[in-house]
Amino acid sequence: MLQPLTFHNSRLQWSSFLDNSEERCKMGKKKPRQSPWGFVSCPSCCSLPPPMEKLKSAIPQTLILSISQSNPHTLPNTCSSLHDFLNHLPQFHQMVEDLAHKETSLFLKNKESALKFKLKGNKCLSNGDNSNALRFYTQALRIAPRDVNDMGKNLVATLYVNRAAVLQKMGLVVESLHDCNMAVAICRSYSKAWYRRGKANTLMGNYENAVCDLKVSLHMEHSISGKKQIEGEINLILGQHKVKDFPPNVDKYNDSNINDQPQQIQLQCVTTETKGRGMVCLTEIPPATLLHTEEPYAAIISKQFRETHCHFCFNELPKNIVPCLSCSMALYCSQICQANASWQDLESDMKGYDIGIDLEKYVENVIKESVIIKQNGEHKHECGVNWPAALPSETVLAGRVILKYMTHQGHFGKSSTIVNLDLCHNYVQLDPEAKLELHISSIILLKCLQFYTSDFPLNGETISQCVLLLAQIKVNSMAIIRVKSSDSSANHTTSTTEQVRVGQAIYLTGSMFNHSCKPNIHTYFQSRTLNIRAIDFVRVGQPLELSYGPQVGRWSCNERQISLKNQYAFICSCASCTKSNLSDLFINSYRCSNPTCFGVVLDRDLVNYEKRKVNPCDGVEYNEIKKVASVLCEETELTHRVEPGVCLNCGGYRDMYGSKETVKKGEICKGLLDSSEVVSSGLRCLDVLKSVLHPYNKRVAEVEDYVAQVFCSIGELQRARDHCKASIKILEKLYGEEHIVIGNELVKLASIQLSLGDGDFEESRNRIELVFSRHYGSHVDVIFPHLKFLKKGP
Repeated sequence: MLQPLTFHNSRLQWSSFLDNSEERCKMGKKKPRQSPWGFVSCPSCCSLPPPMEKLKSAIPQTLILSISQSNPHTLPNTCSSLHDFLNHLPQFHQMVEDLAHKETSLFLKNKESALKFKLKGNKCLSNGDNSNALRFYTQALRIAPRDVNDMGKNLVATLYVNRAAVLQKMGLVVESLHDCNMAVAICRSYSKAWYRRGKANTLMGNYENAVCDLKVSLHMEHSISGKKQIEGEINLILGQHKVKDFPPNVDKYNDSNINDQPQQIQLQCVTTETKGRGMVCLTEIPPATLLHTEEPYAAIISKQFRETHCHFCFNELPKNIVPCLSCSMALYCSQICQANASWQDLESDMKGYDIGIDLEKYVENVIKESVIIKQNGEHKHECGVNWPAALPSETVLAGRVILKYMTHQGHFGKSSTIVNLDLCHNYVQLDPEAKLELHISSIILLKCLQFYTSDFPLNGETISQCVLLLAQIKVNSMAIIRVKSSDSSANHTTSTTEQVRVGQAIYLTGSMFNHSCKPNIHTYFQSRTLNIRAIDFVRVGQPLELSYGPQVGRWSCNERQISLKNQYAFICSCASCTKSNLSDLFINSYRCSNPTCFGVVLDRDLVNYEKRKVNPCDGVEYNEIKKVASVLCEETELTHRVEPGVCLNCGGYRDMYGSKETVKKGEICKGLLDSSEVVSSGLRCLDVLKSVLHPYNKRVAEVEDYVAQVFCSIGELQRARDHCKASIKILEKLYGEEHIVIGNELVKLASIQLSLGDGDFEESRNRIELVFSRHYGSHVDVIFPHLKFLKKGP
């Protein structure tokens, strides 16, 4: 069981200039080589950490000082000065050459290596080793050149057909059909591809399509024995199944079967004194209403997920991955995503084949439905060069934004404006090191883009626009989240759910929503589509606010304020940060030394932030706050009693130094699972923390969750259930009873209750459905498929 998770919209942190993480060679080619500029490179995997410190050390201190003091108005001058200086460094030009020139690319296709992998796949297939055959054919596909023939047939198409045969043997018929579609899209006159497609459709019960596939294969087949075999297959299908002997309509590609369209919600961008621009609604919005969907202006996959997730839709890659046809770097889950990312023409002609009007229409429909171009090719300018793998994701994303903007504006080489997005930035607040890195990374990126289009302008003005764009990405980009679940046992008693950041994107409208530490809207993603749903009732004209990361319940007020200031250069003024609330009082508080008092004791950091807040509003929470911190509800002249170590309810004193030392001793519980006496150690740690921390302190909730996990692991489910309930009780105080974190924790509790046959299981399941539906609507089943076992019940 995982510790409590926070489900929210997260904005990505600004990373270092270059990604220095190493990656294993997946393709088995030559050993890494050393480039003239110091790049460690491998023919198929890339770890390219240029010696940026050497480059920085060569820059004169006067220029570095000028850059550190720059602002948006002086940027053209500092960018121009740095560009002029770097242009006189031979090592700088060598770096750009290694990054951008395709002749030195680490991602070049290679016929000889592809043929070796193909032969290995053939050998494994003949030996019945389907798993390794699949692996070798996939490796061959990644590096096989598109326009190379092998034994008179297109090599790539042959590899897809071979892999389709393996997939059929493994029972993965749908995946096999997809590979057949790819093969016929690349080489539509390939008889074996149509034959294998016919076999796949037969296995799927699509007999009309199967007959048409086999008829196309029959016309393409040259050998007499081959023709007889295909005719036999056709007659067998016609004889055993009631099939109309003419081409049917090809089923349309459908990306999702969910029908949850946003209602006619009128949103408006307004300007406020405290938060600048923000979004409001001109109508009332009930909870769970889907109020906005949006495709990204530009998006990029996170580097650590390049081998596991589709580079276009960001979904997990299937067994039959589809690599880019022109390089070995980009991987896709289907030919649809490949075509959308690369904008590649997969069609080949069929001259010399007279197959009749009906079958020609059928072939055209198959090809058309196999490759649907929805967007401009975002990978096209990155294909087969090193810089997209070497530069940070934010910089690569900036390149995609620039190329898309200039393409849409249609002014390559005609204007000094390379990008002009109406987004905020915090460039002035950046530290000197960050400003220098933005300058250098902008120059390198634009130099690399010049290799794609020689008309690309590069001067102080355009470089300064790129610098500000990178600052905008820092503030406005959103992390594309995928929910990952796992069950470590058949009875789901240890079901876990976590969210992973698989990509990063710019959403022009989505970036207009302001932050609140207690948001009233929730964001989530389907493929690369941003969905925004109301989680509370929203009045007319009320600001629509999401979380940029920090939330009530997840962090204390001081932690939220520091994070938002460092990342976004503003001091949050939402209600949770300006008025006292239970969560901020409980989250890191200590218990009163008086055992009969339920008041909270705060350390110095928490006291400083609580003193800045105004008294809480009237209402239910006011009454609860009064029980634990009555001093906050009294007259302002008494606020001097808000002091470190002093109970806010009764005024009793606690030794904070001794209490913190006790907590340090108790926190050995984080290593519980490595202990030989894990149960007794866990319970002792819990008792120690409970002796000094407030009962609703978040650390107590985390340890209760750890202990529940321990009891699950040894099969003591009743005790696991009790500690899980204790953890949830605390989290409800911190987050609120309808927060998505509570839904996640209830999944753990319900899975234990289901295994125990607990009568309270139904109540937990109903609460789960209410919480998750509030945040995800009818998309719950798609985003959380692992919840289906709970719906079935006992």
